[in-house]
Amino acid sequence: MIEQAVAYARAHREAFLEQFREFVAIPSVSTLSEHKPDMARTAEWLTAQLRALGMTRAEALPTGGPPAVYAEWLGAQGKPTVLVYGHYDVQPVDPIDEWASPPFEPTVRGENVYARGASDDKGQILAVLKAVEALVEQGPLPVNLKCIFEGEEEVGSPHLGAFIEKHRELLACDFVMNCDASILGPDAPAITYALRGLAYFEVEVRGPAKDLHSGGFGGAIHNPIQVLCELIAGMHHADGRIALPGFYDSVRPLADEERAALAKLNQDDEQVLEMSGAPALWGEQGYTVTERLGARPSLCINGILGGFTGEGSKTVLPARAMAKVSMRLVPDQEPEAVHEQLCAYLRANAPNTVTWAVRELAHGPGAVMDRTSPWMEAAVAALREVFGAGPVFRREGGSVPVVGMMQQLLGADSVMLGFALPDDGIHGPNEKQHLPTWFRGIETYIRFLASL
Repeated sequence: MIEQAVAYARAHREAFLEQFREFVAIPSVSTLSEHKPDMARTAEWLTAQLRALGMTRAEALPTGGPPAVYAEWLGAQGKPTVLVYGHYDVQPVDPIDEWASPPFEPTVRGENVYARGASDDKGQILAVLKAVEALVEQGPLPVNLKCIFEGEEEVGSPHLGAFIEKHRELLACDFVMNCDASILGPDAPAITYALRGLAYFEVEVRGPAKDLHSGGFGGAIHNPIQVLCELIAGMHHADGRIALPGFYDSVRPLADEERAALAKLNQDDEQVLEMSGAPALWGEQGYTVTERLGARPSLCINGILGGFTGEGSKTVLPARAMAKVSMRLVPDQEPEAVHEQLCAYLRANAPNTVTWAVRELAHGPGAVMDRTSPWMEAAVAALREVFGAGPVFRREGGSVPVVGMMQQLLGADSVMLGFALPDDGIHGPNEKQHLPTWFRGIETYIRFLASL
């Protein structure tokens, strides 16, 4: 069955690519309200595709936001049940003038197809569906299959937790296959087994009741921008460690075995400098760059606002200043605890010449997955068969909140199996999907699902 399915996939590559173009041409930008009809159209497109695959149930379910597309086929009695997760929403396309071709007119240049969503995450979803098609053409599916494709991942999945909670029975499974994932290169398969969580806050400092003339009040009234900058500067020690009280109390230490495994990633300092364009590295001392990026927590200032920033000069002492502060969390840090640690830091360090407030904007749990589960072993075997080499295991510095949600609400672990590449330019101009890797991804999904 497997070899016949692989042969089918290879024979239908042009048809698969045509559907790829059709899927990513729909501008399903979740953060912009003018694209609400496009979100509904994308959900309808996916639902139709799933019905065409022979799913016994396929429908768009309400969430309070864009619909979640659910499908199932449960005809493999006594076999495992796989829940496939992905997201069909995409990021905005700004800056539009930096795109070499229109973002919603998929264009093939060389070995890549360029379009918004080509890699994150529409390309990965479609690779799964094409693998299922190849298997279905050979007979009944070898496993029970459920799919859940959400439309809010790019805006923080605000309704997903409640949706999972409400539909626990519907989403019950042996494990989750999350296709919102990547590998290290076209010939370098990898599996992400740990994700950092997220806690995102807005910190506001207020001083006078209104903006003041800096000549009339400067030197007598404490400037909120100055206070905020001093507070931000104090959030890190000189050695790169985060200075919030109790911040590291629950951080799970890295075992020697895991440090040795991460060292095999060959992610050196020069590589990170080249990708970032930064003049030098910085961070917590005592840890490699790989460990800092995926296995240790971080605190970043994502934006700062205050006073006059227009052209020319205006001598103002501003009434307020604001900063966006995000923290990437590792197991077993909890967003609620970090919120309190941030407030404790401000209580201890903010002067009485100002008032301050903290607003939580988003949060999500981190996750560590079992590297020795039978599902993970099946993924390793499938990748080795297709790529000719076994994958390396890695920690991902970013956050995929659904993985932790599935662990907490469904008791289901995830296998992160996707085929985006580090240079795909997700969220930026000229996002792409490397087509040879995409076709290999389809074959990997075929072997993975059939082997379960």
